[in-house]
Amino acid sequence: MPTPKRTYVSPRREEAAAQTRERILRSATRLFAERGYGRVTVADIAAEAGVSSKAVFASAGSKSDILNEIVDTAVRASGSEWTMRAVLAERDHEAALRALAHGTRVGNESMFTVHEAVHKALPSHEDGEALWQRATADYRAALRTAAHHLHALAKPAGPEEETADLLWFWFGPGGWRTLVAENGWPWDRAEAFLLRTALATLRTP
Repeated sequence: MPTPKRTYVSPRREEAAAQTRERILRSATRLFAERGYGRVTVADIAAEAGVSSKAVFASAGSKSDILNEIVDTAVRASGSEWTMRAVLAERDHEAALRALAHGTRVGNESMFTVHEAVHKALPSHEDGEALWQRATADYRAALRTAAHHLHALAKPAGPEEETADLLWFWFGPGGWRTLVAENGWPWDRAEAFLLRTALATLRTP
């Protein structure tokens, strides 16, 4: 009985394929952020990445597959775990809010293009609501944890659920986007303002 041939996998070929996929995803993210998901075609992504449309499908899948990967990237790279460790390590109400403001600022600033790509995809995506929930579920859960910690340190005015809603209003992606993307604020100014507003509103009675 003949011995089956072993499939040879070239490390260089695997590395080249990974680099191509990464280039495709970066190009798609940039185009989705600039033009919006509905105005970008696979051919556009291919041209931006310097590959063929066939290579896009083979490496990263359809346009919807690419957007799903962008969302997964946003979730993995959000920095929410690092931020929450910093927040939960604080034993002072104001220091915990400062850690939250800075941590969410760093996450939103570093992932700004990805967040814009997702945000601009929502109106034209076939299931935009589910996409948004998937992209933000961990983020919202982290802010609920932060609200619980703040109430454990020094009970702010209002119930814990309301505090979680306010933290989302200030430090969720919408708050940062309103100030930075829509109004052109520098990140430092946005962080200082959101922190100042949170401290004033959540000051313990």
